[in-house]
Amino acid sequence: MKNIAITQNHLYRKTYQRGKHCAAKCVTVYVLKDTHAHLLKKANPLKQTLNRVGISVPKKFGSAVERNRAKRIVREAYRLVEKEDGIRKGFLVVLAIRDGIKGKKTTDVIPELRRAFEKLDMKLR
Repeated sequence: MKNIAITQNHLYRKTYQRGKHCAAKCVTVYVLKDTHAHLLKKANPLKQTLNRVGISVPKKFGSAVERNRAKRIVREAYRLVEKEDGIRKGFLVVLAIRDGIKGKKTTDVIPELRRAFEKLDMKLR
């Protein structure tokens, strides 16, 4: 199932201010319980609770090509961690990319995301 993206700025700010966070070398993970998860569950054709995911990259990171590559790497790493390990549903998840991701691959980011989700008590297993 495709992730629902966080598109509204106020949701990013709320997650940054009120959510729990865990920093790794490549990415910082912010997590906050989604108050509208039940409405999204009703609108979903499969009637499943989902996470809303947002990826944040600062402009200082580099050119648009570098920023988009970093987003693709983190998006795929999140997808694999969610698929293989299982992550609790019904949350706003913001993945803030850090400078340490330059030159990394998806396989380098996956262990960091796993550790971050374990520390945030988001793993199902």
